[in-house]
Amino acid sequence: MGSIGVLMTSPVNGYLEEELNKRYNLFRFWNFPDRRQFLTQNADRIRVVVGNPSAGADAELIESLPKLEIVASFSVGLDKIDLGKCKEKGIRVTNTPDVLTDDVADLAIGLMLATLRRIPECDRYVRSGSWKKGDFKLTTKFSGKTVGIIGLGRIGSAIAKRAEAFDCPISYYSRSKKPDTTYTYYPSVVELASNCHILVVACALTEETHHIVNREVIDALGPKGVLINIGRGPHVDEPELVSALVEGRLGGAGLDVFEHEPHVPEELFKLDNVVLLPHVGSGTVETRTEMANLVLGNLEAHFLGKPLLTPVV
Repeated sequence: MGSIGVLMTSPVNGYLEEELNKRYNLFRFWNFPDRRQFLTQNADRIRVVVGNPSAGADAELIESLPKLEIVASFSVGLDKIDLGKCKEKGIRVTNTPDVLTDDVADLAIGLMLATLRRIPECDRYVRSGSWKKGDFKLTTKFSGKTVGIIGLGRIGSAIAKRAEAFDCPISYYSRSKKPDTTYTYYPSVVELASNCHILVVACALTEETHHIVNREVIDALGPKGVLINIGRGPHVDEPELVSALVEGRLGGAGLDVFEHEPHVPEELFKLDNVVLLPHVGSGTVETRTEMANLVLGNLEAHFLGKPLLTPVV
């Protein structure tokens, strides 16, 4: 398979990059400043695009690659891939579901605890020597808080299961009521936010879920509420979130994703009731290796004419 051209859109995982380079003719897109010239010279050689949460395959890229057969995403999210264009051209699409569910759900719980119990602030308090001057202020209990989840898919359900271990009542919003759960369902995000202490964003990013957390939702969550986002940055109207936190209309936030990554609103840096992470939801050695193996397995299956492991299109 060494002659098969693979275009990797950006560096995400050393092991995956190394294996792709061993097995295929790997093109690292980030090494070519003049991408238009690169595509003009190499488009006919590329049969695979390997994307990720920050760079996938939009309509323009797909149109420029006449021999493209498959787009393999190193992510469960598909918002950076033009699925409609892929279907139109008969291009297969795969992602990496399930293997990252546990890590992302674990991190969501970690963000809840870190935000309510002010763990990063406590750490700074000790390191700065402030403890010698007096005890740290009281924080907020997590156990027993009502957790509302936007999107009760694989990750949302895993978060719910973990939160239940803390005696947290679970409620959720999704496009339709789930028949196989006893969790409380709300038909709108505003109603969900009005009836929970902690609101978790865990749905897929689509046109319909863009800015699903807006000013109305944030105000419904209120000055004692906490927002946790382990989904995608554009799920949240970021300027509205910032203003609500600065003005005290929202109690706190734990954020692993941002609307314009890696750029984060500087106003958030000054707030102790906000925990900021650099999009590390699936960022463990174990999970990233499993994700890489899924990408490699899907490509091998495709070129051997076998069923794909995790087909989307």
